[in-house]
Amino acid sequence: MARKPVQKDAQTFSPPPSPQREVRRAQVDLGFDNQSLLGALFGQFDANLVQVENRLGVFISARGNQLHIEGPEDSVARARDVLKAMYDKLAVGQDLDAGAIEALITMSDEPTLDGIVGTEPGNDKAGPPIMIRTRRKTIVPRSAMQTTYMRSLVRDDIIFALGPAGTGKTYLAVAQAVAQLITGSVQRLILSRPAVEAGEKLGFLPGDLKEKVDPYLRPLYDALYDCMPPEQVERRLASGEIEIAPIAFMRGRTLADAFVILDEAQNTTREQMKMFLTRFGQNSRMVICGDPRQVDIPGGDGMSGLADAVGKLEGVDGFGTIRFTAADVVRHPIVGRIVEAYEGPSA
Repeated sequence: MARKPVQKDAQTFSPPPSPQREVRRAQVDLGFDNQSLLGALFGQFDANLVQVENRLGVFISARGNQLHIEGPEDSVARARDVLKAMYDKLAVGQDLDAGAIEALITMSDEPTLDGIVGTEPGNDKAGPPIMIRTRRKTIVPRSAMQTTYMRSLVRDDIIFALGPAGTGKTYLAVAQAVAQLITGSVQRLILSRPAVEAGEKLGFLPGDLKEKVDPYLRPLYDALYDCMPPEQVERRLASGEIEIAPIAFMRGRTLADAFVILDEAQNTTREQMKMFLTRFGQNSRMVICGDPRQVDIPGGDGMSGLADAVGKLEGVDGFGTIRFTAADVVRHPIVGRIVEAYEGPSA
């Protein structure tokens, strides 16, 4: 019996590549009523417009009080919203710098942009619905998570603010504390942090107590001086209205009528954190800031009082927990990329 010829497999062809979705292009004209604001809106040598162009991939041309925006449809829509938000900030007397513009661009991709940077309905002169007013500046959120954080700062008794450097955890807490001190809703502002070096031993420091602990508390001073005139800071420090001290000096105290901030809380032990939290008194508010991924105490994460406290108290009535990520970094765009490179996109 003759062998049947073996049929060769039919030659297979990969399906033709599906055509890429065509990028729809669009253009829009945007007009502004107050021409006196256009210089600040455009920036020196149109630097602000160039920043928006480079970040969103659009082309912007100016003629009189009109801006013409061209580019991909989604990018044009975002550029229009960002430019409107920039104009609104200037219209209510707020500063507009490269950092503020970068924040608006980042937030333009958030679904809550309108609620953060828009004005109240029917009132073009109203400021953003969430803001902190201090003697030196008015602070508005620069990310969606900052909006949640600022709401928590006026609602909850004790707030855990967790996340990487540059997200505004400590700065916003100090700004809220200064605002409440100015209005009289609290009588004292107490700033504290554990005296733990970041990976290097500095040895014994010369001087009295203040001179010994000041190097550890410098970030708190920086935020304080940014929110209040220097002479007021010095006067309130001298009178005791503002107190800056290491956490070791909190034992045995009751912190009533005070806004209390604990920075670098990831470097507290469980015993220190329990001691600190139980200092809470009447008409007070506590904010505990820290980055769970930057633990400098012996034993690492397992010995951190911050992680232990969040695990025990998250969800308890009166407590708020805010988690920032690398996407919320507002210090500089490259800081967010550094955090992602070291700690991963989920940082």
